[in-house]
Amino acid sequence: MPGDGGLGRFQARMRAIPKAAREVVKPALVKAAEDVADAMRALAPEDEGDLKASIAVTGPGQQTPPYSQPGGSMVVPENAAAVTAGNSEVRYPHLVEYGTKLQRAQPYFWPGFRLSRKKAANRIKRAIGKAIREAKR
Repeated sequence: MPGDGGLGRFQARMRAIPKAAREVVKPALVKAAEDVADAMRALAPEDEGDLKASIAVTGPGQQTPPYSQPGGSMVVPENAAAVTAGNSEVRYPHLVEYGTKLQRAQPYFWPGFRLSRKKAANRIKRAIGKAIREAKR
């Protein structure tokens, strides 16, 4: 596996983690994603509130809302959580985030992510460490 940047070694370590330990981490993933979503909601512009209401957290194995940004509708992989903005009613989050020729950008998605990324990562790391320690027992 030379030349894969350590990906092979990482994947081997992940396969070694017991399934029970992975299940214990799921609530921490969703809680961390909720923290990120809360930061995004706090930064989202307050017009009618449709954009704020469209910011959603999707847990492992669930499908994101149709027309959500970034990426549209997809099934979230195991041991992951997704934060998306938009749905079939609110199809303009990217226009608010990046702006248009007629409307200035009002960034909320990526700044919210960057503000809460470290806290979310630390929450997930603590849960993984705890799950692995308990699985060793």
